[in-house]
Amino acid sequence: LQKELLKYKQEARNLQGIKLTSPQDALQQRLIQQDASVLQLKQELLRANMDKEELHNQNVDLQRKVEERNRLLAEYKKELCQKDRHLQQHQTKLDEMLRQLSEANYQQVDLERELEHREALLAHCMKRDAEE
Repeated sequence: LQKELLKYKQEARNLQGIKLTSPQDALQQRLIQQDASVLQLKQELLRANMDKEELHNQNVDLQRKVEERNRLLAEYKKELCQKDRHLQQHQTKLDEMLRQLSEANYQQVDLERELEHREALLAHCMKRDAEE
């Protein structure tokens, strides 16, 4: 059974293309595998660093855009405050003008009544003069 096991192990090594004849060959094969693994890890690290740099650049770009939008927002808020002040000033002027118009209307009504009263008095006086 042991001979058969050794035979199958040897056959498996041959099928895999690995022919280990000495411990030095095995060690050399192991170093080659480790070098390949190190190379693969270096490539992955390089890709990860490139991805990290790209994400950093995107983050910087997004931060710049956010700052620009915040600046615009601050400008819009400032303009809105100015427009609110102007609107409030115009509203105050409009209220004052409406008050003055209302007073003028009351005065006009009073003057029209006084005019009607005087016209009535004049008509009465003229009628009396005409009778006399």
